[in-house]
Amino acid sequence: MASKTAYSGLQIGLHWATALLIAANYFISDGMGEALDAHIAGDPVLGLTPVWHVWAGTLLLALVIVRLAVRFLTGAPQIPGQKTLAERAADAGHWVLYGLMLAAPALGALTWFGKLDSTGDLHVLVMNALMLVILGHAAMAIFHHYVLKDGLLKKMVPLR
Repeated sequence: MASKTAYSGLQIGLHWATALLIAANYFISDGMGEALDAHIAGDPVLGLTPVWHVWAGTLLLALVIVRLAVRFLTGAPQIPGQKTLAERAADAGHWVLYGLMLAAPALGALTWFGKLDSTGDLHVLVMNALMLVILGHAAMAIFHHYVLKDGLLKKMVPLR
């Protein structure tokens, strides 16, 4: 993995695109259990919400795969010297985010396209875990910006 000092415009764009899709899909997921039951039964799925949720989730899975490929090919900004415990924890947290961002839409796709009701609860569980980790991620970014005042948040803002 390459070493660098700033995120690329592509990485920033992918970050915010995935963040927006995750938030939107999370908040419009109400009723997906009933839609899945109808889908499995072969009944027509009515309403825009299930259609949006499924295709936004599919797009999200594709974006996360692209995001990971870009991360492996171009790397992430590095802090020179030996990493502190907090920096290693931040790295681990990012990889947990990536894992959950892959697992949630993959499980959703498996549930919907495979018509597997049994994986629906796991999809919901992973998505809720992802939301908790995202809240922690956002809280740490805000902590860095307002308490530590170290400029960390500016690395992921498109206009600097």
